Amino acid sequence: EDLLISDHAADNKISQHSAGGVIVYGKNGQPIKAKTKNQKLLVECSETNDIVFAVGPAGTGKTYTAVALAIRALKAKLVKKIILTRPAVEAGEHLGFLPGDMKEKVDPYLRPLYDALDDMLPVEKLNFLITNRIIEVAPLAFMRGRTLDHAFIILDEAQNCTTTQLKMFLTRIGPSAKAIITGDLSQIDLPGHQKSGLRKALNILAPIDGIGQLYLTAEDVVRHRLVKEIIKSYDQADELDQAERLKEREAKDLARESTNVSNQDKL
Repeated sequence: EDLLISDHAADNKISQHSAGGVIVYGKNGQPIKAKTKNQKLLVECSETNDIVFAVGPAGTGKTYTAVALAIRALKAKLVKKIILTRPAVEAGEHLGFLPGDMKEKVDPYLRPLYDALDDMLPVEKLNFLITNRIIEVAPLAFMRGRTLDHAFIILDEAQNCTTTQLKMFLTRIGPSAKAIITGDLSQIDLPGHQKSGLRKALNILAPIDGIGQLYLTAEDVVRHRLVKEIIKSYDQADELDQAERLKEREAKDLARESTNVSNQDKL
């Protein structure tokens, strides 16, 4: 049995997937679709670019949609494997090689990726694909030194990558690979002295042909109806905080200028 082939004939042809907005069929035969305008744009962006940045708040379906696209590509034999990765910030990304207990230690950081896979593939197929390294789920630190080719690669939580880490990842992508990088710039967990590499990448890579950028908003939230309102409230509070900090800086600058003028008058 080919464990990549679903019992649903529509899984074998991308053209059929596209009908009705279906990306792929889940483990129980349920159609998995892009539900919002920006999720649909993410699907289109992935089809026309080799590398896509999908940025937006939690609950907008960016990771889930990316995983569905990866499984679709694998089933259609457009790629030979799927690689899912994210920075293990809480573990400091200094994981090294931990024989025996490595999987146990890093799995908590990768659990959201496993959850998406589990929703789309029957357990026996998923176990087969992971055991045979056709689907690989690993911390970002394990990508160093590799060339990631003939693969659909998803880097999740990219806002927690430093500039060095994100550059390392992007320069590992092989000529026959596709990649989706997801992130939420409002949830940066890096230590205070480190800046998010995602923000810089979005700025400097925007002009490059073949690299797409897609921004999701609170309107794309597909979790509990209150999550959308919660995100909007926090966004509004952040805007007020930024405005207040700007006023404080301007007041300090004005006070500093006044002090300088006063000192010059005394001279």
